[in-house]
This record gives sequence, C-alpha cells and structure tokens, in this order.
Amino acid sequence: MRERLQPALPFLRRLRPAYPRPGRMGWQRWLPSGRQWLGGFLGAIGLTGLFLVVAYAATDIPKNLNSYATQQDNVFYWSDGTPMARTGWVQRQAMPLKEIPENVRWAVLAAENESFYSDPGISFKGITRALYRTIGQGDTEGGSTITQQYVKNVYLTQNQTVSRKFTEAMIALKLDNRMSKDQILEGYLNTSWFGRGTYGIQRAAQAYYGTDVSHLNASQGAFLASLLKGAGLYDPTLSTANHKRAVERWSWILDRMVKIGKLTPAERAKYKTFPEPLKTARVYDTGKQSDYLVELAQQYAKKSANISDKQFDLGGYQIYTTFDRKRETRLTDAVTKARKQAKKDDPKAAKTVHYGAASVATDGRILAVYGGPDHRTQGYNESNASTVPAGSAFVPFVYAAGLEHGIRKTRTGPTTTVTPDTVYDGDDGTVVTTPEGPYWDRSGKRVLAHNDDGKSYGQISLGNALAQGVNAPFMQLGMDTGLDKVRQTAVAAGLLSSSLGAQVPALTTGSSTPSAIRMASGYATFAANGLHTEPYSVRRITKNGAKVPLATPDAHRAIDAQVAKDVSAALTSNLLRAHPTVPAVRAGGMAGITSDDKAAWYTGNTDTLSTAVVVYRMNLTKSLEPLPLKGIAGKPTDSVPYAVWSGAMGFD
Repeated sequence: MRERLQPALPFLRRLRPAYPRPGRMGWQRWLPSGRQWLGGFLGAIGLTGLFLVVAYAATDIPKNLNSYATQQDNVFYWSDGTPMARTGWVQRQAMPLKEIPENVRWAVLAAENESFYSDPGISFKGITRALYRTIGQGDTEGGSTITQQYVKNVYLTQNQTVSRKFTEAMIALKLDNRMSKDQILEGYLNTSWFGRGTYGIQRAAQAYYGTDVSHLNASQGAFLASLLKGAGLYDPTLSTANHKRAVERWSWILDRMVKIGKLTPAERAKYKTFPEPLKTARVYDTGKQSDYLVELAQQYAKKSANISDKQFDLGGYQIYTTFDRKRETRLTDAVTKARKQAKKDDPKAAKTVHYGAASVATDGRILAVYGGPDHRTQGYNESNASTVPAGSAFVPFVYAAGLEHGIRKTRTGPTTTVTPDTVYDGDDGTVVTTPEGPYWDRSGKRVLAHNDDGKSYGQISLGNALAQGVNAPFMQLGMDTGLDKVRQTAVAAGLLSSSLGAQVPALTTGSSTPSAIRMASGYATFAANGLHTEPYSVRRITKNGAKVPLATPDAHRAIDAQVAKDVSAALTSNLLRAHPTVPAVRAGGMAGITSDDKAAWYTGNTDTLSTAVVVYRMNLTKSLEPLPLKGIAGKPTDSVPYAVWSGAMGFD
C-alpha cells in the first residue's frame, strides 16, 4: 500500500494543514479553521460596511415634512356650511429652544437619550435591540435616539417595521451631520405628542399646567418627559394605575438627572411631591355656546367615525354639524333673558340657578343646545346632563305605554285595551293598587297618587287627564300596564335606560333623570308618528377634502303610529289650555314639576321639532343635591321653562 501512495505523498503533505490534527474527531475535520473564521468575519464586516456606505449615500432626507409635523386645526361648521369653530391645541406654537428651561430640556434627555449631545444620531445598541425584538419576538421596542425620534416625527410613519427602522437610522445619520444638536432637539420638542391633543412641549405645558413652557420647573418637566413614553399610560388623571406609573417614572427621571450631573442632590430634594397636573385641559377657550356644541360634535365624530383620540389630535378634519345657527342664537337669547330676570327677582338664589335646554328635529338632528353660561368656568354640558327628575313631563311616556300595551287588572288575566277615553280616578291622594291590593312602600306606608295642583278631578278619561295635567291616573295606569312596559316604551322613544332608575311607582310620575337632549328626543318621537331616530350632531366628516366614513342613525318604529298621534293630540290640548295665544301651528307640550319643587321642565314639539328646557338650583361648591327653586322658575301657569321654550321655538 505504501508503495502505491508514494507518488502522491508530496501533494498530500501540502494539504496536511487542512486535515485534522491527531486527536480530532472525524466530524471536526469539516469545521473551518481559525483563519477561515477570521477571513469570513472580516469579509462580512467589509460587505456590511460597503452596504452601509452605499445605503447612506443613496438615502436622501425627504424634502417635505409629514402630517405629524404640519398639524392642522379641526374645523367645525354650522349646518349651513359656515365655519363655527376651530379647535384643539394642534395650533402649533413652535417654541425656540432658548425659551425652554435648560432643566426641562435635560429632563427630556435624561428620560429619552442622555448621550444625545455626543452620539452620532443613532444608537447601534438600541437599533440592535429593537431589531431583535421586532424580528425575533414579533413585537417592538424602543431604542431610538432623540434624532431618530425626530426623524420619525417629521419624515416617516409611526409603523414599527425593519425597513422603516433602517431608513430612520440612515436619515438620522445624515441629519446629524446637517443640523446642529440644538436644532434637532428644538424640532423634537416641538413635534412630539404629549397627549390631551397636544403636539409640542409648549402646548403640553398649557394643557397640563395652564402655563407656558418657559415657566416650568424641573419637576414639571420630568412629568412631561414621562408622557413621551406613552401619554395614554402616564396621564395620571385617567386612572389610578396611570397615576402610579406617572409618579414612578417622574421620580426615576429626576434621579437620572442627578446621576448624569444635571440636577444636584440638593435640588432633587426640593421635589418630593409629585406635580399634579390639571384634571382637564382647556381645549376650547372661546367661552361661547359653540364650545358646548363642539364638545358634543367631537364626541359623536370620534365614536361614529371610529377616529381615535390620537388621530383626531393630529387634526385636519372638517366636521359638518347639525347645529342651526339661528336656532342656537334664539335658544341662547331666551336663556340669557331668563338669567337676567332671575337676578332681578332673587339675586341670591340666581347664583345657584342652572338652565339646560336642547332642540332636536324629528329626524334626530340636534339643532341647538344650551350647555351653560361659559365653558371656561363650567366644563360640563347642562343639555347633556342627567341631573334632576323629569317630574310630570314624563307622564306622556306612561300614557303611550298604556295605549301601546294595554292593562291587566290581574296578573294572569286578559289584557284590556286602553284608549284615550278609558276612565281612571283623578282624585288627589288616590291609593295606588296592585292585583293583590294597595301598594306599600318600604317604610310600610301606602303609596298615594297626587296631582301637581293638589286638586281632585273625580273620574276622568286618560286623554283629558293628560290634556289638563292631571297626574294621579297615570300612576295607577303605570301599575296596571306594568312598570317594565313603561320603561320599555320610554327607552324605545329615546330616553336612556340608565336615567330611568328603579321600577317603582314613582317612575310613572317622573323620578327618572333624563337629559334635556333625551327628553327632546323622546317628544320628537311622538311628533314623528312613533318613529325614533337617535339624536346626532354630525352629518358629514372630511379630512383634507376626502370623505370619512360616518355611521349615522336610521329611523325605527318605537311606538305605534296611532299611539303617537293620540299622545300628540293630548299634548296639543295641554299646550293650548295653558297658553291659548300660541300661534296656529300644530304644536304640543307639557310642563314638568317635581313634588319637592327642585326642578321645573317644559317639553314640547311641532311636526318637525322638539325642545326641552329644565331649570333647577344647585350649589356645586357644597353639594350635588338640588335645592328648592323658591319661585325662581316662575309659576306653573307662567313658568320660566315655558318662556325659554317659547322663545326657542319662535312662539314669543
């Protein structure tokens, strides 16, 4: 054998380094040598470097800023197409870096990128970690420098993909060579999202602390810096969990500032208490009724068009509302007149008087609301508040339920049809009964039905009882029809189930607390011959001229058409009996009075429109318990709610 291999020995000796040395296993002979490993590694570095050089040269900084950096207002329009309001903090106020306190700047840098002034615009470690998370684990993670975040804000999308991350890094490298660090930081602070509709630290300072950024201290700056990690998670006013996270993040940022030498231990010791931000941002600041209209329209637009808070905050939307400018003026003027008269009649009581009102078309369009005296001082909307009982203004829903479902005198007996001519006992103090006998309340007392005027009317038809404002028959009618049917009818007509309260006899005489919008909507159902359309405030939305899909409500049968006509006929009689000088148009209405004199309503309609007005007193600085009106709402025959209603409807 040796003789056969002798000619090949010189060639084999040359190949000997590639063969395993003595002692190596057979499978190891196929492993690359150290030199091969080193060569491959250096080659990979060379190719990677070449790729990065080519990619860097091929990447251009975009000429145009994206929508994140060019915020627009959201513009709201009246129903006639004329502008009503421009809203939101997205009216960007670019703040020069020199106007932003240095300790506020460093709070941001300590939280986001403490090596900002020394890095090349990207963080290799952060990019590697982010790519690993994106590719290897299917989710995303930060790791971007301030420069990269600025690039994302003004040039790219917010999508977390490998290609976008790579493009971001290339642009950041170039931008770092073209702009100074201060310019980049200034741009970043003016384009970042801080929640509450704010882009830029100046608007954030106004939204969370009601002041310009130049007046912030390090502690407040540390809180604002925490919002950059996710405003929805760190706005402490949104939830208890958010508050805990915000405090922890705020404290950590201040400690980081000490660690990097931008805050002394003595300065840090001053900030022991978390700087609580304002509970709500002053998004609208005109103080006019349009602020309440904008609030309603914005809520509806977001919900019905599936627009997120963040998308809406970016701006660019045109919101075409249902609000009628002339009717809004008419309603506001009527309430303003009532306010002035109240101050003359009883200056002390007038300080605690509240007015809520709404006009709703029979097709569901909210045409006008009165939300309060000034949105800047009273943020909640009176027209949309479920605050006080409806009183006798609720009775038409009981009447409709009886006409719709009939009555049972025994629990298992047949249903008897109810008509406007059906007779009931109209005496004040009538005992309310069930099939088993008198109805007893929890205190052991028999429940009695009362009339607002305390008078007794004897046997009276239901149609005449409603026309004359005799309430006693309707408490018994509600028991005979079934309180569940009364509730069902009221909800079908437009009242919210959450406002109706417990199913007890008091439900029939108005223990429920509907809003003015919902009361107007319910009476609009009667005027629409039993068809109900959910109230809505936005008819069309566009964004930069493009139509945004919007879900608008459709009409549906709530109650029988004849039932609605019978209720409307009684309401017309009620209106003309109390106010015979009303113009000769088909209109009806009913006053709402509570037994304890803590609320007064008037709700009425025409063929096309329904308006509800409520007046009550409440000292919000002491309690949410309604106070006696003390005559400030006028007399039942000449009430303030009716005067407002009449003015809003154009009957004055």
